[in-house]
Amino acid sequence: MRVFRRARGSRRRRAVRTPHIAVPIPDAVRVLLGALPGLAAVAALALCASGVERTGGASARPVAARSATTPYSAAKPHIVPRAAWLDGSARRTQPPPRYDPKVVAVFVHHTDSPNGYACADAPRIIRHLYAGQTGSRQWDDIGYNFLVDRCGTIYEGRAGGVDRPVTGAHTQGFNHGTTGIAALGTFTAGVPVPQAMTDAIARLAAWKLGLSGIDPRADVPLVSSNGLSRYAAGTTARLPALAGHKDGFMTNCPGAALSALLPQIRQTAASLQGR
Repeated sequence: MRVFRRARGSRRRRAVRTPHIAVPIPDAVRVLLGALPGLAAVAALALCASGVERTGGASARPVAARSATTPYSAAKPHIVPRAAWLDGSARRTQPPPRYDPKVVAVFVHHTDSPNGYACADAPRIIRHLYAGQTGSRQWDDIGYNFLVDRCGTIYEGRAGGVDRPVTGAHTQGFNHGTTGIAALGTFTAGVPVPQAMTDAIARLAAWKLGLSGIDPRADVPLVSSNGLSRYAAGTTARLPALAGHKDGFMTNCPGAALSALLPQIRQTAASLQGR
């Protein structure tokens, strides 16, 4: 998830943006990371992640799973549980999950890690991301609510229950009422994005947004909780219900290639909801 890059400027905002400075990751750093062995590179790249915040202020009281009672809902996709990538030797002690009333938006990310992995290796890659975020960064859990590999397999990320509106730690200022979906890989300009991956993101977004009756093609009001986001704390911004990380934070995540496919993913998700 590279940070502090130029943001998309094509969508009009109703709120005033806060100033930001573009600070790209130096080429020398990327060359150094590229020289590392595959999984070592994943761990190192994970430490470059920014644009997230520790969750807080939301009730830790469990929220019952909501059933899709709206006329525009979508089937729940198959989701691989945390147990598939997080074993007892790697798991860290953490506080109870936090919850919001419901999920009204989805933020799409990329993990800024190598693309040429075998899909059978995805659990190990996720475990390395978890180790980086809960280790040197001292987060209480992995920040993303879900992760999707290049074969279209969806993994449960942050603890708390896939059916529940778990407060994530994926988009600075906009973790409440949203879900973070991370695509495993780096999808900058010119990099092919696997169809299986975008289809899986669409299925997951259609289901999660459908639980709240949200059209994936709509804009929704979100209140910034942190002035380090693209909006001052307390500002209400209208953002896409199916947004890229860069819509809420100064970054180029989820990469130009995946960002360009978000309109198509929104339409696919809407179709899956029967719209």
